Amino acid sequence: MIPTPSRPVLSSRRRLAACVVLLGLACGTALGFDGDHERARAALQAGEVLPLPQLLERVARVQPGQVLAVELERDDGRWVYELKLLDPAGRLVKLEVDARSAELLRRKGGR
Repeated sequence: MIPTPSRPVLSSRRRLAACVVLLGLACGTALGFDGDHERARAALQAGEVLPLPQLLERVARVQPGQVLAVELERDDGRWVYELKLLDPAGRLVKLEVDARSAELLRRKGGR
């Protein structure tokens, strides 16, 4: 059925509920990010991870490309940078790199 101007697509209550849910998701994401940011900063200050520019310089030697996204996560007790790159041929490459040593742990795509 095609909605007509006299019949709204969503009721006011549904719109309000959708806004509340979206606002809650946005706030939860922002709050979670702050905690992750503090953990990452503490790891950097403790020497547990390389600074991102230094790590990206090392990664570029083995996998050149434009960086699209970077995440720093704890994986099996160690810090891991997860990178998404666009290689020179325009293909998406996903890398997992040890955050302390810059050792390439996993590569997906590209080549």
